Amino acid sequence: MNINWYPGHMAKTRRLLTENLKLVDVVIELLDARVPNSSQNPDFDAIFNNKKRVKVFNKYDLSDPEISNQWKHYFEKQGVPCIFINSKTGSGFKILLAEIENQLKEKFERDKRRGILRRPIRAMVVGIPNVGKSTFINRLTGRAAARTGDRPGVTRDKQWIKVNKNIHFLDTPGILWPKFEDQQIGLNLALSGAIKDEIMDLQGMVYKLIEFLTCNYSNKLELRYGISTDGKKSHEILDEIAIKRGFLVDLGKPDTLKASQVILDEFRGAVIGKISLEKPDSL
Repeated sequence: MNINWYPGHMAKTRRLLTENLKLVDVVIELLDARVPNSSQNPDFDAIFNNKKRVKVFNKYDLSDPEISNQWKHYFEKQGVPCIFINSKTGSGFKILLAEIENQLKEKFERDKRRGILRRPIRAMVVGIPNVGKSTFINRLTGRAAARTGDRPGVTRDKQWIKVNKNIHFLDTPGILWPKFEDQQIGLNLALSGAIKDEIMDLQGMVYKLIEFLTCNYSNKLELRYGISTDGKKSHEILDEIAIKRGFLVDLGKPDTLKASQVILDEFRGAVIGKISLEKPDSL
């Protein structure tokens, strides 16, 4: 698969980030805990340069806890604060807010010495499409302040949102980068929902997903669909799942397209189980 998705509004978003950077004190970069490496936009280092930045790993509830701990140790060894959150429940939010305060501690002390009254923190929230930025903001504010959806591209413009009297967030559209040098990164992003399914070869994606699950989570795959993966290829497993689920077309042939959509949805919703697509030792 040759995977790339960089529509015109993403180029506009890049300009938006650059133009508004001077208005904020800190950047909150949301990453997908299932694909911590793949969901890091390599352009952000150049865009944000020396701006204070906090990396936050969302969708922790969908990732493999053991592998997430490996990622935590990996980033901490590099001196990067590693905060895992669940935007649906608010888990990890207190740690995040404390880290934002910590990042700006020197600035607050400097302002105080100059007699400058403290104003609310202004934080820009950035990340790839469908990483959960709007859900994250809504959970923090306790209201539907930002538009949400389960597909990429819901947020198309910036929006200032008051979280509380001490912090304001600038919600921004999801942004990818013009070309994936590593196609595995493109596949990981597509599987996690950062790229529109409409432009993808859905069945080809699911073949790759089944291949990965067979190698790394065969017990979860077998338990969910009541099959055996032993010695079978991806297309054979997909056929068997379609038949088991009763997804059939003319002459009783397995409806592999429908089965593919179900498997993809159940992977994304952690119905198959808590799964991470990459490990730090693969870097």
